[in-house]
Amino acid sequence: MRVLVTGSAGFIGSALAERLLARGDEVYGIDNHNDYYDPSLKESRLARFAQHPNYTHLRADLADADAVNRAFAAFEPQRVVNLAAQAGVRYSLKSPQAYVQSNLVGFVNILEACRYGKVEHLVYASSSSVYGANRKMPFAIEDAVDHPVSLYAASKKANELMAHTYSHLYDLPTTGLRFFTVYGPWGRPDMSPMLFADRISRGEAIDVYNYGNHSRDFTYVDDIVEGVIRTLDHIALPDPAYDALHPSPGTSSAPYRVYNIGNDQPVQLMHFIALMEKHLGRTVEKRLLPMQPGDVPDTWADVSALRRDVGYAPNTSIEDGVARFVAWYREYFEK
Repeated sequence: MRVLVTGSAGFIGSALAERLLARGDEVYGIDNHNDYYDPSLKESRLARFAQHPNYTHLRADLADADAVNRAFAAFEPQRVVNLAAQAGVRYSLKSPQAYVQSNLVGFVNILEACRYGKVEHLVYASSSSVYGANRKMPFAIEDAVDHPVSLYAASKKANELMAHTYSHLYDLPTTGLRFFTVYGPWGRPDMSPMLFADRISRGEAIDVYNYGNHSRDFTYVDDIVEGVIRTLDHIALPDPAYDALHPSPGTSSAPYRVYNIGNDQPVQLMHFIALMEKHLGRTVEKRLLPMQPGDVPDTWADVSALRRDVGYAPNTSIEDGVARFVAWYREYFEK
């Protein structure tokens, strides 16, 4: 297939592009290479497959509608995976406009291009952060998500609403994936696994928020990519059992779906740190601090719907995943 991937120099996007190329797809990647974190990491990710004969790369911002439309016209994608976004909860407290431009303006440009380009299926990144102030565990797609606690979360919920509108009005098949904490090789420097690895390797103290009482549904990147590909291949259809008198947030009478994609096995943050220390061969001080604004205490993905519909089955244990991440970290940063 011809698959257009946005955020193709990002953590998940680059891993996805590499897997799609390996199975024989043509891939057109779009990324703006911004400096939210060190762009050299993005260049290194891209270097793994940039010379592949079936790969084309465009440096452009999704908020530039003309650039997006030209890319769609040139490549004529059959399917699209939109992973480009301004990421991060805490950064949204300082720079809200960045989220409006990337996550709202950029996303409507993708929706419009998919609409006019007759795209067969749009898969896009939502986030576990949409569950916001919810406390029922595990988080299920049937749960209401009307109480976001960060602008980032609100922008991701807005993406789901925007996608449904296009599915309803224009019969555009869309599937949103609510990513839970993704980790692994080539991960983002602003996320806790990389921050922990940096500090532990230097013997520096770690700031641990909520006094160490966090748990996270850590999910290894290879399991996430497998789920994204299975979802991409499973085009969203109208739900024949949809009941407008008792609507489910995860389905619709339109060709629309939303799924959780996670490991379904929450891990205590202190256990995750202990595994990092074990594989890095060093123990460091933990500074226990209060909860940060915009953060949530726990996350836990109910992935039963994704298991049922596409056969999603994450199988990387936290022990194996952390070991692989640390091995990559040491190799990459020693170079």
